[in-house]
Amino acid sequence: MGFFGDPLYTPAYEVAGDELAVFDTSKGVIRVRLDGEGAPVHVANFCELAESGFYDDLKFHRFVPGFVIQGGCPNTREMSPFEVASGAVGPDGRPGTGGPGYRIKEEFASNPRNSHDDGALAMARSSDPNSAGSQFYFCLGPQHALDRAYTVFGQTVEGMDVISQLRAGDVINSIRIEHVA
Repeated sequence: MGFFGDPLYTPAYEVAGDELAVFDTSKGVIRVRLDGEGAPVHVANFCELAESGFYDDLKFHRFVPGFVIQGGCPNTREMSPFEVASGAVGPDGRPGTGGPGYRIKEEFASNPRNSHDDGALAMARSSDPNSAGSQFYFCLGPQHALDRAYTVFGQTVEGMDVISQLRAGDVINSIRIEHVA
């Protein structure tokens, strides 16, 4: 399943190209149009994880004002919002170090729309470009210095006010995938 030199994971989810991710968070709802054409592996991976319930009850674990709000680490599942916000180590490890147990191929080099605009949804990774798995971030303002290093796979279409209120410890109640024309 692809970790530390193993083959990269290929999601089974078939991208239709009309996916909309609906984030139900403790601060409100965010709707993101996913870019299945520009980042098909990232969109398929994200949809597969969302539909399996992987993201349910995780917390946002990293907030850098004017930069990003990050979530998607399974290590936050058994932690309280306060523990995550205070930087505590949980029963499954430090927030920000967990993943789905595999990694996917980067798509920033091939995506013609890989632009870290305000509200862009992108995948976090380690120093290895092919190490993304489940952690994602929303841009809090344009972050174009990241365009050639991280894969953008969606753009917020509703809920920018919610994104601006999110902080470490806030809860991802669920992420649902809808299909829109």
